[in-house]
Parts: sequence; C-alpha cells; structure tokens
Amino acid sequence: MKTITALFFFLFTFTLFSQELAVLKYKGGGDWYGNPTALPNLVKYCNDNIDTNINENIQTVEAGSTDIFQFPMLHMTGHGNVFFSDDDAQNLRSYLHSGGFLHIDDNYGMKPYITKELKKIFPNSELIEIPKTHKIFSTAFSFPNGLPKIHEHDGKAPQALGIFYQSRLVLLFTFESDLGDGWEDQEVHNDPEDIREKALKMGANIVKYAFEN
Repeated sequence: MKTITALFFFLFTFTLFSQELAVLKYKGGGDWYGNPTALPNLVKYCNDNIDTNINENIQTVEAGSTDIFQFPMLHMTGHGNVFFSDDDAQNLRSYLHSGGFLHIDDNYGMKPYITKELKKIFPNSELIEIPKTHKIFSTAFSFPNGLPKIHEHDGKAPQALGIFYQSRLVLLFTFESDLGDGWEDQEVHNDPEDIREKALKMGANIVKYAFEN
C-alpha cells in the first residue's frame, strides 16, 4: 500500500506542473455527462481572464481509475443517483489526500445521493458550510456574499459546502446554485449575460484555488 501511495504522490506531484481538468464519471445511473459545453467554456474563460493555460481538451475519467491522478481538479455533476464502490471511494480518498480537488455541482436533485456516497470516502467527516471569508470566494474575483445564485431550483439560498483535510479544502459541493448551467453556451438556458458572468467568475475562483492550494 505504501508503494502504491508513493507512486500516486509522484504521479500527482509531476502533473501539478500541467493544468488540466477532467469530468468524473460515476456509477449509479446519474447523468454524469450533463452540461457538455460547461467545462470547455469555463476553461476558455479562465485562459482568457486569469492567465491559466488549461488544456481545452476536456477528458473523462472514472472514479476508480488511477487516471484521476493526472488532473489537479475533477468536476462532477448530475441530477440523479450516484454510486461509489469501495474501490472507487478508496481511489478518490487517495486522490484528495494527495493534493487533488473535487468540485461537485448539483445540477438539481443530486444532494441526497451524493451526501450518502461521500460517507464512503470520508466516513468521519461531514459536509460543512464554507464561510464567506474563505479565499475560494476571492482568489480571482470577489464574492463577499458567497456563492452566487444562478438557477432557481427550489428557491433556496445557494450553499457552498465542503470537506477539509489537514485544513485544506479538498472537496467543494455547490448546491442550489447550478454553476454548470451558467457555464454552458448561452442558448442552452438563455441566462442573462450578467448571470453567466457571475457563474464563470465563481468557476474561475474554484479553478484558481484548486491549482494553487
């Protein structure tokens, strides 16, 4: 196990010199493939506005694959069921403990499933609300009121929930916001430009935080 962990750490440390994002594919039947234009648009926005050099070829990786260690940040979304096997959970735990970052964006209806499955990855941790003073809200653009509201969903206030490991935010769950819909091509949801701009700016904050922390 120590040899495997050391290999993962080496691979992950090496890939930190590159800037890439990937979509996380999971089991359970949920639409992990939702919002297909979201990440390409976010990557372009980041490259144009916060001096990143992210590969615009967005790849897909499976939760149980060692390929996840090639990416400093993984993005996960969907509306429905999520299932992590024990191997998936162990792999994701090793990834996050090694310096990786996972952003889970609820596309509406995901919360009850993902909350249960996250206990497999972090059995002794709970999702907690991230304070508005956390640097993820100011690392590139200022959001003094915290996570922006992009889509109505149930009309509740948006929440940025997270899990910390050794004082570092390793997992961000954005709920009642739907940033990914705001990143999509304008004609997909017909969001006003100022709403899309808020979503992209918050997304840029997440990317910058994931790459630098």
